[in-house]
Amino acid sequence: MAHFGEDQAETILTDFLLLAFIFLVAGIAAVPIASRLGLGSVLGYLIAGIAISPLLAFLQVDIIAIQHFAEFGVVMMLFLVGLELEPKLLWSMRGRLLGLGGGQVGLTTLVVMGVAMVLGEVWSVALAIGLVLALSSTAIVLQTLGEKGLMKSDGGQSSFSVLLFQDIAVIPMLALIPLLALPELAGAMGHGAEGDHSGGSFSLVEHLPAWGAALVTLGAIGAVIAIGYYLTGPVFRFVSAANLRELFVAAALMFVIGIALLMSLAGLSPALGTFLAGVVLATSEYRHELEADIAPFKGLLLGLFFMTVGAGINFGLLMDGPLAIIGLTLGLMAAKAAVLYLLAVTFKITGSDRWLFSLGLAQAGEFGFVLLSLTVSSAVLPVELADRLLLIVALSMLLTPLLFILYDKVIAPRLLRAEARAMDTIEERCEVIIAGHGRVGGIVSRILRASGWSPTVIDFSSKQLEMLKRFNTHAYFGDATRPDMLEAAGIGEAKLFVIAIDQKDQTTQLVRHITKHYPHVHIVARAVDREHVYDLYYAGCRDIIRETYDSSLRMGRSAIEAMGYSRDQAERVVGSFNAMDREVMLEAAQHYDPALPTMENETYIAEINRRRSDWEGQLQSRLAAILAEPKGGEG
Repeated sequence: MAHFGEDQAETILTDFLLLAFIFLVAGIAAVPIASRLGLGSVLGYLIAGIAISPLLAFLQVDIIAIQHFAEFGVVMMLFLVGLELEPKLLWSMRGRLLGLGGGQVGLTTLVVMGVAMVLGEVWSVALAIGLVLALSSTAIVLQTLGEKGLMKSDGGQSSFSVLLFQDIAVIPMLALIPLLALPELAGAMGHGAEGDHSGGSFSLVEHLPAWGAALVTLGAIGAVIAIGYYLTGPVFRFVSAANLRELFVAAALMFVIGIALLMSLAGLSPALGTFLAGVVLATSEYRHELEADIAPFKGLLLGLFFMTVGAGINFGLLMDGPLAIIGLTLGLMAAKAAVLYLLAVTFKITGSDRWLFSLGLAQAGEFGFVLLSLTVSSAVLPVELADRLLLIVALSMLLTPLLFILYDKVIAPRLLRAEARAMDTIEERCEVIIAGHGRVGGIVSRILRASGWSPTVIDFSSKQLEMLKRFNTHAYFGDATRPDMLEAAGIGEAKLFVIAIDQKDQTTQLVRHITKHYPHVHIVARAVDREHVYDLYYAGCRDIIRETYDSSLRMGRSAIEAMGYSRDQAERVVGSFNAMDREVMLEAAQHYDPALPTMENETYIAEINRRRSDWEGQLQSRLAAILAEPKGGEG
């Protein structure tokens, strides 16, 4: 028996390793390709799941079981989202939570329910379908908004409000759906279950009366808040005393898993529980450490979840009635987008944010899989209908990244062009033009004004310009990358053009345009990084300032002084380093080709490697001579 047990354990381990290897290979192969094509990681994971679905079917893998495990990635994601929200901020969102979130769930449920009844479903089935399809994908939308840097926009914050309300609304939905059971389905399931004595999962509320279940629910929520406020600090201080990074990670996972387990036992959503814990810990001193420890696990499990969604798509059912399934999927997304657009107008979400909000939430969500499973087990929906709905949910999630691409490539650029028609008219003509009045351009403008010049400042952020008006600082609203705006600003008569915008590609294009059409204008350009310096040099700019370089030199100077050397020695050390770095960059720029990725430019790499030892040797000898002088001397 012992020998059989060992063989069985080895077989289980082999199966686990095989599945892990298949999913990892699929993700590693598909996601970089999808990202390079501008499709995003979510669509990459979904495509990876579709690609390996035949292999998983051949191996008879239980995709649903893996999906339930991978859903813990959504739980972790909501914990991290909670960490970003302080309770005061959450309270300040209550208007949009109830207005946008409640309006979206309520209106979408009614619309879908009405369509289902028109198609012949009874009201209880139609209501269940409406509840399932009213939800959107928290995982896909938040992941995509985060990747695209849109989370802080008005559309992103509004989307988050709706998603948060939906996650909370799942709780009453879980309670309501079993009450919609059809007698004929319940009878059929009862006969089918005769003789089945298998045990169910443990629950704290399963056999309690309603008032008892309510008390347990309130107690679980109170326990989560108490754990966050009173227990995490002492535990993490105790764990940190061991100075073992892996132990802190284990403690972070213990809290998240424990809270999710408690909420599940109380019949609540684990995602809501961990979100609540995250909000409680948002002001904790361990917030950033928790975020860093949990994020890698969240990313891997979310990727696995998306792959299981792709692998779980029943293409056989799709092939049986492709027009009906695709039509219903597109119809659902159009109806949800219309409801969201109406809410966006009502709540005064404007411009590109309105479309981001409307298109971003137009899909069905991962909680739909949970609710559909409940509708079948509770005799609310027949299995055949639930399978079709499952396919519609999966297809809508699969199409969502394409909606974001539509927004990025078509809608947002057109709206920005439309806004550009309202740019300010520039009547004055100055010798100096500054593009951008943020952290960099604002300081340059102040220096020039204090020195007697009055530069023409152009900025494309209306919020920034409103702030400047409050401080009696004048700037023009407009897009300085547009040739007509440059003409209006008097680029033809200008002597100096300062580019202080933070968009890497737009800065390079602007340099290219000015050096070609206005070669007499001296350009001072802000570079994002070292590679951007080469791009700007190749485009014709010779006065390039790396945005963090000077502050790094000053920090280096302070570091030398902190080691006991004089200010003069520190200044000369930094000056020597700066001179050598400039010499190196000028030589390297001769071999840079913007058409080639740096890692594929063999000539550039070979030249850097050939000269590195000479450069480093010269620099070390110069600095050694400076630092060999008496520390307090003037040299």
